[in-house]
Amino acid sequence: MPGPHVGIPEPLPTGTPGQLGHGVRAALATSGTAVVHGSLDAWLPGPGRTGPALRRLLGRDWQRYQRIPLPRMRERFAASRLLLRHVAGAAIDAAPESVDLSYQPGGRPYVRGCDQIDVSLSHTDEMLVVGVTRRGRIGVDVERRARRMAGTGSESQTCTPFERARLDPVDMRVRNDTLVRLWTLKEAYTKALGQGLRLRFTEFGFALRADGACLTGPAGEPAGEPDWSFGTFHLPGDYVVGAAVHDAGLGAGSDLSTLTALDEGMLDALLGAASTSGDPAGFLRDADRVDPVTGMQFGHDGGKVIPHRSLGEV
Repeated sequence: MPGPHVGIPEPLPTGTPGQLGHGVRAALATSGTAVVHGSLDAWLPGPGRTGPALRRLLGRDWQRYQRIPLPRMRERFAASRLLLRHVAGAAIDAAPESVDLSYQPGGRPYVRGCDQIDVSLSHTDEMLVVGVTRRGRIGVDVERRARRMAGTGSESQTCTPFERARLDPVDMRVRNDTLVRLWTLKEAYTKALGQGLRLRFTEFGFALRADGACLTGPAGEPAGEPDWSFGTFHLPGDYVVGAAVHDAGLGAGSDLSTLTALDEGMLDALLGAASTSGDPAGFLRDADRVDPVTGMQFGHDGGKVIPHRSLGEV
């Protein structure tokens, strides 16, 4: 059964904004990592979060939000980004509307101007999950426990020979539960690496344990370094979340406040841009509309010019 791994605490429910902030900061203080889950309905934009108010909260995500054609997909996008901004804001002691989210070319989110933390986002059906760490890199993935994988050919597409050999003797229910755990771990690991689905899942595996997992090669040989931690956890509603954290040796500094993460003048400029344009860091682009940090190009409508397949999760 999934359980906690050293360095990855049990996922936190979002609760109220005050509870969320306290829980995230406490987890970061003790383990350097926080994983937070919330329901889609709880994070849908309410009556006070529409129009200009929602635009301020979404920042540079506003243009992409407007381009999503299906209402339910648009709601899911807004809810997931609101949760991500609240969690990141809690981590750096900042208002969610001042958190400037941006994206690497593969769609991986990060907080501009604050390299003390790393974030990851996943969602499926009615569940949203956000991971944040000050240790290095983090990846999270959430799936329904009942997602049918056994008997669908998934094993040959996602498992190493070592993993398939361990799956062969078990019954169908245990086999499916194990495949879901393996899938979430592989998604989380490749997200933390910044590779997404570009890294073939048959090229690396996991030896599952009650308290987490160990990274292995295709034949089951140990492949992980001691600076990686992995864990899978059950969430309400019969969901499973996998998490991967890489400790880059950044230390455990206790002050993640934006007032120390950013120069005061830079912070004032970011907040001013957010309040006037809804695009907090738009002024940082060069004359060719290229983000100087990620090298990403922007169109005249503020939207990111990137291939459709690299948009990441919506």
